[in-house]
Order: sequence, then structure tokens, then C-alpha cells
Amino acid sequence: MSIPVGISACVLGEKVRFDGGHKRNRFVTDELAQYVRYRPVCPEMAIGLPVPRPTIRLVQQEDGEHLVDSKQGENDYTAAMQSFAERHIAGLDDLCGFIVCAKSPTCGMERVKLYIPNGNTVPGGTVGVFTRKLMAAMPWLPVEEDGRLHDPVLRENFVFRIHALHDFYQSVGQQPTMDAFVKFHSRYKFVLMAHCPAAYKSMGPLVAGIKHWDLNEFFVTYRQQFMAALSHRANRKNNTNVLMHLQGYFKRNLTKAQKQELLDLIQSYRLGHQPILAPLALINHYLKEFPDPYLQLQTFLNPYPEELKLRYGL
Repeated sequence: MSIPVGISACVLGEKVRFDGGHKRNRFVTDELAQYVRYRPVCPEMAIGLPVPRPTIRLVQQEDGEHLVDSKQGENDYTAAMQSFAERHIAGLDDLCGFIVCAKSPTCGMERVKLYIPNGNTVPGGTVGVFTRKLMAAMPWLPVEEDGRLHDPVLRENFVFRIHALHDFYQSVGQQPTMDAFVKFHSRYKFVLMAHCPAAYKSMGPLVAGIKHWDLNEFFVTYRQQFMAALSHRANRKNNTNVLMHLQGYFKRNLTKAQKQELLDLIQSYRLGHQPILAPLALINHYLKEFPDPYLQLQTFLNPYPEELKLRYGL
């Protein structure tokens, strides 16, 4: 089943930019597209702006940020854009991620140019009008810019998060049960340990106390804490800790030489000499030879389609 992901239409290759061009991202269209179902939107066209069109910008005024014509500022599109964003976002509850266009005054996620009336810019910039509304309304949703997807670490983290959120929706379903939550959380034990040890420690008691919750309220609380934890990128230190835990499950099955071989691979990864795929490949090999029902269910071992090759540089 494909994963529903929102996207700025120009990133998908649609010629909707102010100059009639696009910002097609090849990873998005040629690789990720095999596993997701895109739902494109161009907020600027959605409020009636044509293609091509005069450029627009965000300007800091006394009463807040305004989306206006870039030259004279005679036309103010702020209210129209905010109104569209609220209406559109209301229908996005099923989305598992959103890819936005960098630097856009409507879709940019960070460091969008924010001008002051004299033409200078505010240090640090701001967030696009549409994306600000999106992230405020759906704080659990993975949101990433097209340009940042060129970074292998950011790319891997984003793709993992959309798969994890989709897994959450599929596993817990429309009618949450305590058993479904417990089983889901159990599969993500090592993922949480790798991404955010603090969340790993705090969410265990949260799930253990599920019987005291209204399940619909628990759904909202768990989703927010789970996705916030995954937004922390797993580092070598935390991944090494997880790998050492995984190694422990084979201590009664492996010979002394096999244990040393796996330990050497883990340490080589820790030092940056090997990608994480090296020790994981050996662990998965031993898991086939010595099956363990608990480990076989762990998402950390196979978080997304191997064909995406996202762990090759990690």
C-alpha cells in the first residue's frame, strides 16, 4: 500500500512557479515515488495567482508578517493564503509526510527571506505562510524541504519517519486497542533507543499505563511523543548502543570467533570506518540462522524498503 504524502507541486515537476518553471527533485520523482502516493498543491495558484506571475515576498509590518507583491506591495495576499491553508489542511489527516519547496514565501520550512519596509531582510528569516499553518496544525507530521533531501542523513530520517507514521496508522487502525498499541510500541523499542534515549525511557511507562487512558486521547498523545522522538536523528553513539543490545541476543548461539567478528564490525561502525549496513547484515544473517521471534519483529532491522539504499552512507 502506497504512503500518502503531500508535496509542493513545483517539487513534483509541475510548471507552477512564478516564472513558469518548476523545481523537480529527482529523488522525489524517480525513487521515492515508487513507495508513496503524492498529493500535490501549489498554494499560490490555489488562491488564484496565475502562471507566470509577479513574485511575492513576506514583509514584516507592525501587525505581523504580510504576503505581498514584491515590488510595490499594493496587493496583500495574507488573508487569502491563511484562509486557503486552513481549509486545505483540514483535509490532510491521512497524510504521513509533506515535502515543501525551500525558500518559498508560502511553502518554505525555514530561513525564508523576511523583509522590512526599507528592503532589508531580517536575520534568520521566517517560515512560509502555508507551511507555518501546516506545522502548527499537524505538529506530528514529518515535513521536509526539497533541498534538504540532498543531505543523506536528513533524507533517511524523513523517509523513515513517513514509513513509521504510516505503520502506526496501519497498526493501530481506526479503532485503537490496548493490544495494538503495546505490540506497535514493542516493535519500535530499538528505534526509540537509537533516535531518542530519553523518549525510550519515558514512553515505556506511558504505554504500561495505557489502561488508565481513554484510547482516543492516548492515540493523540502517543502519536505526538513517538513522532517527536523520531525527529531526532539517530547518531553513531546511539546506534552502537542498539547494535550491542542486538548482539546480546545471540550470546548463547555464537562461537567465540563469531562474537568477536560481530563486535569488531560494530566497533568499526562506531569509529566511522563502516556503514551501519555492515553489522546489520551480519546480525540479519545470524537472525536467519538462529530465529528469535522478538528480534524478527524489530523495525530497527528493516525500517523501509532496502531498494531506497538510504543506509548506505550512514
